[in-house]
Amino acid sequence: MDRGTERGAPPSRGAGNDAADGHAAAGRVPLAVVVVDRDGLVSHWSRGARRLFGVPKEQAIGRPAADLLPVSGTLPDPEDTPPYDVYAAYDGLGPDLESSLDGGLSYPAAGRARLTVPGADRVDVLWWAYPLVGPGQERLLVLAADADGLHQDLDPDDSAMAVERIAPAFALHTDFPGADELARRLPEILPSMGVGEGARIVSQILELGYPVLEFSQNDRVPVTPDWGVPRRAERKARRERMARAAAEGLPVPQADLDEGEDLEYVAVRERLEFLNEVSGAIGTSLDLSRTIVEVSRAVVPRFTDVAGTYLREQVVAGEGFPDGVPDTTTMWHRVALEHTDEPGRWDDVVPVGEAMPFPAHTPFFQCMTTGEPVLVPRISEQMGHAIASQFEKRDIRPLITGRSMLVVPLKARNVVLGFMILLRHPERVEFNDMDRVTGAELAARAGLVLDNARMYTFQESVAETLQDSMLPHIPPRMAGCDIATRYLPGTLLGRVGGDWFDSVKLPGARTALVVGDVMGHGLNSAAMMGQLRTAVQTMAALDLPPAQLLRNLDDLAQRLGDTYLATCLYAVYDPIASELHIANAGHIPPVIVRARDGRSELLDLPTGAVIGVGGVPFEAVRVRVEPGDRLLMCTDGLVEVRGEDIGVGLATLTESAAHPAASMDDACDAIIRALNTRGGRKDDVALLMARLNGIEPDDVAEWRVSLDPVEVGRARAVVREQLHEWGLAKLVDSAELLVSELVTNAVRHSHHRPVELRLVRGDTLLCEVDDDDHELPSLLSAGPTDEHGRGLRVVSTLAREWGASRTKAGKTVWFELTLPRR
Repeated sequence: MDRGTERGAPPSRGAGNDAADGHAAAGRVPLAVVVVDRDGLVSHWSRGARRLFGVPKEQAIGRPAADLLPVSGTLPDPEDTPPYDVYAAYDGLGPDLESSLDGGLSYPAAGRARLTVPGADRVDVLWWAYPLVGPGQERLLVLAADADGLHQDLDPDDSAMAVERIAPAFALHTDFPGADELARRLPEILPSMGVGEGARIVSQILELGYPVLEFSQNDRVPVTPDWGVPRRAERKARRERMARAAAEGLPVPQADLDEGEDLEYVAVRERLEFLNEVSGAIGTSLDLSRTIVEVSRAVVPRFTDVAGTYLREQVVAGEGFPDGVPDTTTMWHRVALEHTDEPGRWDDVVPVGEAMPFPAHTPFFQCMTTGEPVLVPRISEQMGHAIASQFEKRDIRPLITGRSMLVVPLKARNVVLGFMILLRHPERVEFNDMDRVTGAELAARAGLVLDNARMYTFQESVAETLQDSMLPHIPPRMAGCDIATRYLPGTLLGRVGGDWFDSVKLPGARTALVVGDVMGHGLNSAAMMGQLRTAVQTMAALDLPPAQLLRNLDDLAQRLGDTYLATCLYAVYDPIASELHIANAGHIPPVIVRARDGRSELLDLPTGAVIGVGGVPFEAVRVRVEPGDRLLMCTDGLVEVRGEDIGVGLATLTESAAHPAASMDDACDAIIRALNTRGGRKDDVALLMARLNGIEPDDVAEWRVSLDPVEVGRARAVVREQLHEWGLAKLVDSAELLVSELVTNAVRHSHHRPVELRLVRGDTLLCEVDDDDHELPSLLSAGPTDEHGRGLRVVSTLAREWGASRTKAGKTVWFELTLPRR
């Protein structure tokens, strides 16, 4: 026999091992293991059974179990009873065991009995009986131990503590046909024992090599899986005897009083054990939906036959809600329904997912406003009608009338999150005040678990919203290129990170493509990413060359703090010149897929230092591209796996990027699938793919305009002629007016170099005017008598978009017009 310490303490390992305190004693008591088949015959008789009952195995197998275990209903004399008084509370007397051996047991039972044994006077034994369910012939598992021997082996100082809770187990090497299966199903046979405890006991049995009794401060054999069911008739008879004695003025028998105290003691112990089991069964994850299901299934059928769970609308949505008690306008969502009725009986009448308020006259409203359980011993026809009135065109009275009901609030931090409606079948014992207390404690524990899941869901929603707000919503088409993006968070607990991608419209129909990765994870990295991304957007709008932009970004990161470290890849695509201008700051290289032959390759770029290091120059290279080529830029989370060389991931990325796909989105998904199958990814992933379509020379028209006001009229004329040639006659009037305003300003403010005018036909009509003046124009508020300031006001009103940016030689002012529908 090994007696363990409190839960979580390491088990004793074999005979003679003493724990560190007085709560552990050494010693072993053999356990008799008997298996009875469906005919009441013994199919297994262990060596411990031979020693305890004095019958050899060959004489026991195949004989009626009741013959081998002659039971007497006479208890030992109280003066001689070892300190096992807790077992008297079980009422597990001889007749119970005898009826169990006849195959009539349908629930676990335990007790103490006096057996008549050949060669001995009488033996006082502790016994446990478990019904076996399965396709085999085995019907009952009986375990027994010599109570006298148990008493002798115990330290007298520890004996009272030792017998407080007992959990038997049996050896794996027993040779009856179902031994392996029974060993595997140890947690089912001993319902009060978790899987972890069961595994520990099994390993201990393997080490000791024979059956053991394990004593624990937290585990004992359950008398019944549903308290009160096998004792209901006895309790009823005892109550009737006590009532009859009181009515006749006779003293109540002391045995009935003692029995009542014992039964109440057992009931309290069983309820505490039930609550411990429920606590272990719920809250295994932070997923709100899964937690709701766990809470519902934890109470059916052991505590109730029907469990309906309702939560406030905001809880289901993962949102906050106002303070104060709910009212008749509060919407409650039915989020789970567990029952033991025939399948489908409740589904159409009270479907999961329905939302409804509850009137003030219902017990549900009383529960959710007071935060206290509401007990209805039996739902009367009148109450059933009142409850059913809430359900339009559905009659739920047959489902609820006559049942016992307990409504318990699900609350945390004094806030009611929801409630559970618990119903018992009419033939089952009614809910009582002890059930009310048990239900309240159950709801309190479930409420905390649900609130943790709710808060996690809320925080996850906040994190996702933050991440979405920081990541740009890039249009699928830019000037001369198509773009597709993907973002994957690293873990479920870290929905925000420092990876980002972006695209910025630049003068000359060019597009800046950016991918970056702030070192670290979580909100700090996301905040840093937001600052760096904003800085890149601002500097890109100034049309800084790639190397200069990274230089300025590095300076900014150093000013922000030592923790601002990031990698960044910045590329400018010129669809007219069919060229990429790229600079790299410590980032993994991009992949280019050539449209001509489908070949993919990593671009050989100067790596550059990480942003934030400082004092390191950045270099930019120009790469020629052709229409249809694809550029792939990503963060290292896609290709890097712990314990694997990053070159393997880069090779996989290059290979998967070359596979043809029906669309850009399909191509991105294929790459994600190819890289994610390797497993082990923990980092965020940002992926940007651009198909470089280019702009045909026939869609570009350019002119030089000399610094003479007369040239403004010529500019209007060439624009008119070009638009007619392109079939854009509907845009002529607007384009002429806007070109006239921009060219007039350029001629007026230029110093030496002629003004350059360019039209680009793409998804829009783009007009650009370049001059050598570095001062950017500003939008003014012109009065009725002002001679200046109206030109840009006209441009701002008529153009789809307009802007101005500095160049090396001066500035560019541009506008766009929407193409007419064809």
